[in-house]
Amino acid sequence: MLDPAIKIFLEESKKVWLDKKITPNTTDKEKIGFEEQATKKFNFDTWIDTMLEVAQKFYITHPAKFVHSGAKTNPVIANFDFCADGFLKSGNCTSEIDFSNYPNIGDSTQLYKFLKLQLSDAKSIADHLSDDTSYISTQLNTQHNKYKYIREILYPKNRGGKNQVTSTLLKQVYFPVTEHKYHLLSILTPSSIMFNLKERINTMRFSDEAKDVREAKKSNKYHEKDYSEIYGLSVIGYGGTKSQNISVLNSQNGGKSYLLSSMPPELTPQKIRPPKTNFFTNSLWFKNFEDDFQKFHNLLTKDANNIHIRKKRDWFIRSIIYEVADQLWKIRSLERGWSDSNNFKALPHYQKIWLDQSYASERLESPEWFSNIKKELSRWFIATYKKLMNDKALALGDEHMSYIKTMIIECEVALL
Repeated sequence: MLDPAIKIFLEESKKVWLDKKITPNTTDKEKIGFEEQATKKFNFDTWIDTMLEVAQKFYITHPAKFVHSGAKTNPVIANFDFCADGFLKSGNCTSEIDFSNYPNIGDSTQLYKFLKLQLSDAKSIADHLSDDTSYISTQLNTQHNKYKYIREILYPKNRGGKNQVTSTLLKQVYFPVTEHKYHLLSILTPSSIMFNLKERINTMRFSDEAKDVREAKKSNKYHEKDYSEIYGLSVIGYGGTKSQNISVLNSQNGGKSYLLSSMPPELTPQKIRPPKTNFFTNSLWFKNFEDDFQKFHNLLTKDANNIHIRKKRDWFIRSIIYEVADQLWKIRSLERGWSDSNNFKALPHYQKIWLDQSYASERLESPEWFSNIKKELSRWFIATYKKLMNDKALALGDEHMSYIKTMIIECEVALL
């Protein structure tokens, strides 16, 4: 016995067909002829045979007409195994059924509705076929006992093949495979994925629940649910006023689909750039210290050498060291562990201890690393002074190096 949903579907289809055939001018004799024709046409065994012919000709997963309305190819049915590789692609998502409509618009649409029909167990015929249930086997096992054949046609997992005929109207890409060899690929649209996306976005934006949440926000009221929004959506149309000529799914969706925004991201310039090889050469731009080094040089060249001059000199040395410390703490504000990346494998370990907050405990427990910092900072101080003052620079010897290290020790709290 046929499921009530299938019976109702056939009766309604029969009524629609008769309403188109019978007009006020139809004679009684013609009415009887049409009714006999309809009874035969919508007998399940006869009707399913017609639908099998439609499925063999028009079942499709990637309609060529989405690319160009004049493109004609034999039906493309993409069969892929699921692969959890993180990509959105055919095989990795549940796909809707689609049929190329032209020229059998009515039959393709009717078959689509039949496969989407929910039976008495609230499960669609398509889902039953996918699971190969005993119930659908009973329903579709016609008087000729050909359920297996029907399922093979209506659930075409093994159809398609590689020898597809393409069209000159399709966009094509030369895809290299080996040296001097390539594949010529025809770019097609996965209509089921495209319209599944549209359905999800519409649910996200226009469902009753989403409307309630938005209304609560607008009224500044609490709501236990939240909602999501997608910005920068565009709508693209296929088929113009004859969307049914593209595919059944296109017709069901009014010929409209969404395009997600593909604008490049707005990148915020990174103001803090951690050093890749050496803090003193990568992170300290000598021009930023020019003013203090100039004043330091002016004091060195003065004829007078009293306590006031020496205090000013020491003040400028401290000022430069504190500027270095400022840059140090900016880098320490970065996320812990940044120096563990391969981008910073050339950075000396003692500088990683100094700069990266993930080494904070090691920094306190093993102070030996700081002797390297003192040497590096002293060398940097003298080298930067010479670079900025150029020919005017005075010769700073070992005694100056030793004195600068002493000043660094005085400023040690800022550098640890």
